[in-house]
Amino acid sequence: MNTTSIISGVLIVVFFAVMMIIGIRSRKHAADVTGFVLGSRNVGPWLSAFAFGTSYFSAVIFVGYAGQFGWAFGVASTWIGLGNAFIGSLLAWIILGRRTRIMTQHLGARTMPDFFGTRFNSRGLKIAASAITFIFLIPYTASLYNGLSRLFYTAFPGVDYAVCVIVMAVLTGVYVILGGYMATALNDFIQGIIMLVGIAAVIGAVLRDNGGLMTAISTLATGSNGGWEYASFLGPQPLFLLFVVILTSLGTWGLPQMVGKFYAIKNEGNIKKGTVISTFFAIIVAGGCYFLGGFGRLYNVDVAKDGFDAIIPQMLSTLPAIIIGVVVVLVLSASMSTLSSLVLTSSSTVTLDFIEPLRKKSMTEKGKMGLIRVLIAVFIIISAAIAILQVRQKTIFIAQMMGISWGALAGAFLAPFLYGLYSKNVTKAAVAASFIFGVGLETVQLLVSLGAFSVAGVPFLAFVFKNSIYSGVFAMVGGLVIVPIVSALTRGSRPADVEDKFACYKENKTVEITANLGK
Repeated sequence: MNTTSIISGVLIVVFFAVMMIIGIRSRKHAADVTGFVLGSRNVGPWLSAFAFGTSYFSAVIFVGYAGQFGWAFGVASTWIGLGNAFIGSLLAWIILGRRTRIMTQHLGARTMPDFFGTRFNSRGLKIAASAITFIFLIPYTASLYNGLSRLFYTAFPGVDYAVCVIVMAVLTGVYVILGGYMATALNDFIQGIIMLVGIAAVIGAVLRDNGGLMTAISTLATGSNGGWEYASFLGPQPLFLLFVVILTSLGTWGLPQMVGKFYAIKNEGNIKKGTVISTFFAIIVAGGCYFLGGFGRLYNVDVAKDGFDAIIPQMLSTLPAIIIGVVVVLVLSASMSTLSSLVLTSSSTVTLDFIEPLRKKSMTEKGKMGLIRVLIAVFIIISAAIAILQVRQKTIFIAQMMGISWGALAGAFLAPFLYGLYSKNVTKAAVAASFIFGVGLETVQLLVSLGAFSVAGVPFLAFVFKNSIYSGVFAMVGGLVIVPIVSALTRGSRPADVEDKFACYKENKTVEITANLGK
C-alpha cells in the first residue's frame, strides 16, 4: 500500500466516523414526519445554506462537468461557476426563499408535489409530480457515483470500484435513516467545510505545479493542446457557454431537492443570512471547480479514448499524497451530501405524495416514517446498482438518462412553482401543460440521443435536440412561456380558494413594547 492510499484511507475513516456519530445523535430530531423530512422547519441559516450548496455541487460537477466544460471553454468555464453562484444561489434565495417558506408552511406542504397538490387543489397534479420526481431522480442519483471511480483508482489502485460505491451507499443510508433531514443538514455543513478547504488547496497546488496563474494562462494560450481562445474572456463557444450557464444555474429553481431547503429554514431573518452564506459558498466551490477545469488542456489527456472524466484525475495525479487524500474526501463529501438529499427527497415524495393518496385508509405517522426509511434504503440500493452496472457494461441508456434528468425535472417544475408562488392566476391546466412539455421534450431528447430517430433535416429541431444542454434550456424557458399563456386560456381551472392561499403574505406580526422610549 502506497503513501497516497494510507493517507486517503485514514482521512476517509475519520470522515465516515464523524458522519455516523452525527446520524446517531440526530435521532431525536426525527420523531415525526415533519421532523424527519424538514427538521421541524427549525433549521438555521448556516446549516440551510450549506445544505443548499452541498446538494447543488456534487462529484458530477467536480470531476465530470469541470473536466468536460473546462476542456471545451478553457478558463471561460469559470463563468459557469459564477452563474451557479449568482443565478443558481443568490437569485434563487432572493426570489424563491421567503415566499416558499411562508406559503409551504401556510399550506402545510412538505414536498414539491405536495405544494402542487395543495396550491392547486389537485390530487392528480400531486401524484403526477411525484411520479416525475421518482422517475428522474433515480438516474440523477446514480450519476453521483460516477465521479468517484477515477479518483478512487488514483488513491486505491487495484481495489474494485464497486466496493467504494457500496461503502458510500451503506454509510449514507445509515445516517439518513437514523437522523433524517437534521442529520443530513449537519453532515452537509461539515462536508461543505471540507469542500471549501479542498477546492482552495487543489487550485493552489495545480497552479503552483504549472508555474503560477499567469504562467499557466500563458501556456494555455500558446501550448500545442490549447490556443488563445481557451485563455480568452468568453472562450471558443460563447453561445454553448451561455446555454450551459442557464441550464446549470436556472435549473436549480425547479429541482425538488434544492427548493426543499427553503421549506425547512427557521424564519425570514435566517433566509437573509442564508442568502449571503450560500452565495459565498457557491462562488468558492462552483467557481473554483470550473476555474480548475479550465486548465485541463495543460495536461496530456486523450479525451477520445479515456473521456472527459479522466481530465481532473490526471491533473491531480502529480500532486502530493496529502492533496490527493483531501480530494478523495472532498469528492466523497460532495457525493454523499447530494446523495442524502436526493434519497430523502425521493423517499418522502413517493410515500407522502404517491402511496398515501392512493391508499383507502390514511397512514399513521409511524407507518409513514417506517415506509420513508424503507424507501431510502431501496433508492440507495437501486442507484448504487445502476452506477456499478454502467461502469462495468457502459450502458448507453443509463448514461443518456443521467444527462436528461436535470432538464426534465427543471423543465416540468420550474415555471409552475415560480408562478405559483407569485401569481394568483395560474391554473391547474397550465401546471399540467408544463409537466407534459418538460417531460415530453426531454423524452424526445432521449430518443434522439439513442438513435431512435433523427431530426437532422429540420434546422430548428436539430438545434433544440443537439444535446441535453440545449433541450433542457428550451424545456425551462418554454415552461415560463407556456404557463401564463395556458393560464389565460383556462381561467376556469383556477383554484376557487386562491385568495385564502395568498393571504399568508399579508399577515401582520404584532410584538410587545419591551422598553419605554419616552417622548
